Formats: sequence, structure tokens, C-alpha cells
Amino acid sequence: MMDTRRGILYPARMPEFHRLPPPTGAAELVEWFWIPEWDVEQGRVSRQDVIAFPALNLVVQPDGVELVGASTTATRRDLTGRGWGVGALLRPASVPALVDDPAALRDDSVPFDAVGLHRSVCEAMGEGGPAGRERAVQVFADWLVERVGEIDTVPRQANEMSTMLMGDATVLRAEDAAARLAMSVRTLQRLAHRYVGLSPAAMIRRRRLQEAAQRVRDQPDVDLAALAAELGYADHAHLTNDFRAVLNITPRAYRSARG
Repeated sequence: MMDTRRGILYPARMPEFHRLPPPTGAAELVEWFWIPEWDVEQGRVSRQDVIAFPALNLVVQPDGVELVGASTTATRRDLTGRGWGVGALLRPASVPALVDDPAALRDDSVPFDAVGLHRSVCEAMGEGGPAGRERAVQVFADWLVERVGEIDTVPRQANEMSTMLMGDATVLRAEDAAARLAMSVRTLQRLAHRYVGLSPAAMIRRRRLQEAAQRVRDQPDVDLAALAAELGYADHAHLTNDFRAVLNITPRAYRSARG
């Protein structure tokens, strides 16, 4: 499994946060489940900045269910008061059962009608503690398995594509992934559009930026020019431009502010 710490820009700001693997029966449908729980002092705000994975999320919260499209920008949420969420980072095979055109949800989200799922997850989270979280994940996974049904060859190919584009640091171009998956670049592009809503190149860029941010955060002495070359950027300036375009901050400024 890829490093699940990736994408969190300021871990010190995070509330209680859990990432749980999917039950065996849902392993082809969900990368992992994520559960934040927070209790922020009155009058204060906990600001969360994330470079989301290039995938869709289905999220259950006390006030409803939301389907969140793949993003091309950094996302921000200000947490106040007390609350929780149970999200599923979806694998491509589950997407057609939830939305006809994932590209229409890019950088957007919509309420999702799933009354039974909402009720079951809320009841589980009401139990509190590890047992409640595990039960929430199980009922969420059971609901997805029933909703999606049998998975055939093409959705499995989409899963393989996503695993490679999201997790393989040696894949720097769409052509690399297509060759390894023994398909044409056009077929790869169609899979990405139909099952994720992003192009393969956009998925690679998102993974590369996640990796760059994590390295800058975890290794504050890393040489930025060497890091840019290692991750496939043309040069240091290209890395800086990518940071600025998505995060509105330079790598050097992020390194100073990472705490």
C-alpha cells in the first residue's frame, strides 16, 4: 500500500485521525477508509490543508453523505466545534456505480442519496472508540459491495491503472504506464476519464506534488534541485511553479511553515 501520510500538508494541525484498510470483500472498491474526529475549543478553528489523492471520495458526516470528485488544487477545510467524518477513498472500480461522469465532479462535490448508509454509519460512530470506527468501516464496506456488485475485467484494469499512476514513483509519463499495462495511451486516457475524471498526466502530477511536499516536510535539508530531478521535474523552477500553482506557496516557504 502507498504511504498513507501523503497529502497532509500540516500534520501538526490534524485532529484525531485514523486511516483503516478496507475489509477483504471491499479491497477492490476502496483504497482505505479515513476517519477524522475533532473537538475544537469554542472560538477556535482548526484549518486543514490537503493535497488530495487523484481519486473520488464518498464521505459520511452527521449531516449527510457527500460524493467528492477528484481535485486538481489543494483543498482546505476549517474545523470548528465537535464532529466526525467517515470517508472512503474510492478505487476506480466502484465509481460507475456512484456517478455517470466523474469528470463533471472534478474539483467539486454533490450530496449523495444514501439514507441507509448514513443511518448505519451514524449508529456505528455513536458507539465511539476503536470498536465504533471498525463497525462504521464494516457497514460502509458492506454497503459499497452491495451497491457495486460483481466487478469485471475493465474496472479491474482501471484499478491497476490507478495503482500505478498513484503509487509508482518510476512512472513519470502516461506512455510509461501504458507500456507497463500493455495498452495504448488512448485506452489509458479513456480509463482515467471514465473511472477517475482526470487525465493520466494529471494523476501523475498530483502524485509527484504529494511526494515533493512530503519530502520537503520530512527532510527539511533536502536539496530542492536534486529533489526536482529525482521526481521528474524539468528543473528546480518547474518544481517551484508546480508548488505555487497548486499550493500558492513555494517549496522554500512551505519548508519554513511546515510545522
